Amino acid sequence: MTVRRDFQEPARCRPDLVIGRDELFTAAREQLTGGGSVLLHGPAGIGKSTVLRALAADYGETARTVLRCSATESESHLPFLALADLFGLVLDEVAGKLPAAQRSALESALTGRAESTLLHDGLALRLAVLSALRALAAEGPVLLVADDLQWLDSASAELLGFAARRLGDTPVQLLCAVRTEGQEYDRHLRASPPDTLAIRLNPLGLAQVSTLLGHRGYTDLPRSTVREIHRTSGGNPLFALELGRALGENPVPPRPGEPLPVPTSLRALVLSRLDMLSEEARRTLLVASAGARPTPALLHAAGREHAEAEMAQAAALGLLSTEPEGPAGVRFAHPLISAALYAEAPAHERRAAHAALSTAASDPIERARHLALATIGTDPEVAGRLADAAAQARDRGAPSVAASLGLLAARHTPADGEPHPDDRRLQAAEDAITAGEVDLARDIAREVLTRATAPAERVRAWEVVIEAAGQSLGDVDAVFPQVLADAGDDPRLLALVHYRLAWRGLIVEGDFRTARTEAAHAADLAARGGDRRTELMALSFQASTETLMGHPDAPATIRKALAEPQDPYVACHHNGAGMARFRWLLMTDQLPEARTTITGLLREVRRRGMVESEVHFHRFLAETELRTGHCGRALDLARESLRLARDSGIGLGASAMLASFTEASAGDVERALALAGEAVATAEEDGDQMYLSRALGALGYAQLVSGNPAGAVTSLRRVRELELGLGITDPGRGRWQADLAEALVQVGETGEAQDVIDVAREHALRLGRESVLAILDRAEALVRAARGDEEAALAQLTSAQDRLAKLGHGLEEARAAFALARLRTGRPGPTSYDEAARLFRRCRALPWLRQVEAAAAGPVAAPPAAAPRDTALDALEGLAAMERQVAALVMEGATNREIAARLFISVKTVEATLTRVYRKLGIRSRVDIVRLAAGRHAN
Repeated sequence: MTVRRDFQEPARCRPDLVIGRDELFTAAREQLTGGGSVLLHGPAGIGKSTVLRALAADYGETARTVLRCSATESESHLPFLALADLFGLVLDEVAGKLPAAQRSALESALTGRAESTLLHDGLALRLAVLSALRALAAEGPVLLVADDLQWLDSASAELLGFAARRLGDTPVQLLCAVRTEGQEYDRHLRASPPDTLAIRLNPLGLAQVSTLLGHRGYTDLPRSTVREIHRTSGGNPLFALELGRALGENPVPPRPGEPLPVPTSLRALVLSRLDMLSEEARRTLLVASAGARPTPALLHAAGREHAEAEMAQAAALGLLSTEPEGPAGVRFAHPLISAALYAEAPAHERRAAHAALSTAASDPIERARHLALATIGTDPEVAGRLADAAAQARDRGAPSVAASLGLLAARHTPADGEPHPDDRRLQAAEDAITAGEVDLARDIAREVLTRATAPAERVRAWEVVIEAAGQSLGDVDAVFPQVLADAGDDPRLLALVHYRLAWRGLIVEGDFRTARTEAAHAADLAARGGDRRTELMALSFQASTETLMGHPDAPATIRKALAEPQDPYVACHHNGAGMARFRWLLMTDQLPEARTTITGLLREVRRRGMVESEVHFHRFLAETELRTGHCGRALDLARESLRLARDSGIGLGASAMLASFTEASAGDVERALALAGEAVATAEEDGDQMYLSRALGALGYAQLVSGNPAGAVTSLRRVRELELGLGITDPGRGRWQADLAEALVQVGETGEAQDVIDVAREHALRLGRESVLAILDRAEALVRAARGDEEAALAQLTSAQDRLAKLGHGLEEARAAFALARLRTGRPGPTSYDEAARLFRRCRALPWLRQVEAAAAGPVAAPPAAAPRDTALDALEGLAAMERQVAALVMEGATNREIAARLFISVKTVEATLTRVYRKLGIRSRVDIVRLAAGRHAN
């Protein structure tokens, strides 16, 4: 149920009635008050729901919006029921704040009537849930209360977990309860916000059980009986209360030492109470236990004419909850009651209940499921309805439900049916892959492989096995010979296999040459087999690898990939032909055309709701803007790309890498270093050498900007080694060579710097990379200056700046102007930093502008040779870049406000930075920093 704060009823559960839970209640309350989330867990009947309701009543008043849901086992097979509980009453409030694709997806999930966009991209609904929570939180704090998470339908659980992990600082808190045995709550904790506190509810002690029984009116029980109840129940509150209820209803109490007059398990206890029901009431409860969301109307439709009276009888016995579940809903007092009732019913009665519900239920997915459970053996009609239901679940963005329905369809499909049972199993496996259930998918595919003989069926199954391996393609290396053998001489099947082998060459072997060869072969095979989509994907992959390799055939391959007829999906896919063309334009300095191309692609994927491609295209547009010198715009785009990547779980490493470049150029250098580290760690974990080189390039650049040339040298040397091994020769890809040369000059390695420049220049000349040649000239000018040839260095820098300006590379132009100003310092003639400052301001390149301000503020040693370090600077060696800058300005006598103005940060940031400086240096105040400066001058 979704409850707005101003419509919520007074709480029915007072915290002081939560027996024996004072300590954990206080801990949970403090966690919620501090802005965190809480996950209650423990076995059935331990009191999680009671504590949950009490916490919600006690803390819920602080939230503007309280969203509630509570699931049951019989509901768990239907997608989005919990989502409907949570968002049903606020859909109108948030719908207008969602993008069209997300709004359509959410409305489709909640109503089943709107046209779904999830057939092409299941991410839209995930992002819709996240956006809806953010929209509600924008109006005030949100508390989401969810009971019995273990029965949540898989679609809703996936969506809530997706959103919970990405809420960040959004004022949305989760208060949840889940049934666990032992400590297996980690799966639910991983689907919760990072700040979630997991609290296990343990059994009650003897005194607490006695108090609990007394509160419920069982005050006349002898202590020996209470001790027996405690022992038999194991301290479980629900079991203890049920035992107390049964004892209270027994006219002859047990004598001391005698066993309790009821079995020791809840199931047996439930069955003893069922005996008190009439036969018709028991059948009504059986139908209710079989239904996904039983209501009196549903029970009437299923043939239970006296449902209300029979439910009242069950409620009087404590089998049904007296609190309604939604509008006129039916809820068992505990899920185990429903489960025990269903399990004890004879098989023919269960089938009869499902048969009645197969026509009474309103949801087609539910009707199909009931029909399957009412049917014995194979039945083509039932199998067809289940397959249709699986397709509907797939369209609704619930692939996990689609997989389970698909397996049911396969089970009811005759062995000689059409489609074949294994065709439906493989479709279920592909749905499982989409749902992230890779183990299930792999098991299904491998089972099919044990009996499949048709080549197409076997290759399809192997495709699932390979896809299930994800980035760990090395783990399935041995299957490729078998897949090739199964494909035989069928060009369509071989095309699919060789396209996979192209990716294997790139990811497993780190070999662009192998990847290119396999992609070209896949394209030829697909053309022969008439598979245009695979042909276009393979050509696009080939074109991209050739571009990165600096291969002369790249332009021709791009033209082939762009030739008609085109596949609309491939045309705007992030691995498609449009992307291959964009990459070529970017690397050949055709920046306006590159921006137009990527902007058009981004517009198209947004229209189609292709969120995965949108993440990538945001990043590529940011890279384009960075190269053109629109650093502020690039920073905004990169941050948006990173947010989308974190929300969707797609391209996180690549987005962190590009965000690092933009932060180092236009934002926070410390954040740039952190993001680069994250990108490196992600690439290393994935075994992705291609993006590892880019991530290390970002790290090296951030280290160079932060004033750590030695670190930059280490990182960029690794890039050189990686790209040499990968076969990447085009210096236009990462353009790291000039940064490595500059860092090498700063650490005194001018010979190696010149070698780096010479090798890169040879490839740049061969490929016509004009901007790379100008940037290399800037770096070579620094080498010449370090060797004493300042006149030649000045001429080379002036030429490089002019050429970069004409090519439209604004940031690199500004860097050349900065190097020129530093070289002219101390020489006759103009020495102003004004031109560099103007260009960096135009680019909004704030970290670089701070360097210009610092250089203009006082005398600096003639670059680029590194000046000897003094005692004070040695003392600052352990500080981060921002901390060193602040400390250095304090040494010069600047006030906090002056430091803030110089570094373009707030006064509060200066104060916080100084606090860290004091701690790291073991000093107490800025006076001690000034003393360090005094020691420097004395030396």
